[in-house]
Amino acid sequence: MRHRKNTFKVGRNCGHRRSLIANMLKSLIEHERIVTSETKAKYLRRYADKMVTLAKKNTLASRRQAIGELMVRFNSLTSKEARAAKNGDTSAYNGDRKVVSKLFSDLGPRFAQRNGGYTRVIKTSSLQKGDNSAKCILEFLPE
Repeated sequence: MRHRKNTFKVGRNCGHRRSLIANMLKSLIEHERIVTSETKAKYLRRYADKMVTLAKKNTLASRRQAIGELMVRFNSLTSKEARAAKNGDTSAYNGDRKVVSKLFSDLGPRFAQRNGGYTRVIKTSSLQKGDNSAKCILEFLPE
């Protein structure tokens, strides 16, 4: 019996939903604000809060857990790029590496004194063009 086992699926199958969450999380961490539908924003905010909680711990295990949740794919660096990265030049990194470093270096310390509620959803008056659903803004608190 599946009593009380209902989960919200955002109208997608498991792989598509996981990719959607990972891509939206990367965009949210990178830009600290995204515009999306109200349903997706409310669904995404629980994952965003979990990512910030992992960033506050700042351990190797939490970093690996965040990398897995964000589905980060590291491009291999040439020896020349690896030497430059060791000296501080991160221009050869792809966006995924920068997202993880921003999560742990900026967002984690920013919310160190806060116990949850790191994001907010702001409803807008505009509607999406395709399905006429309500748009809203999901953003991290400024603190």
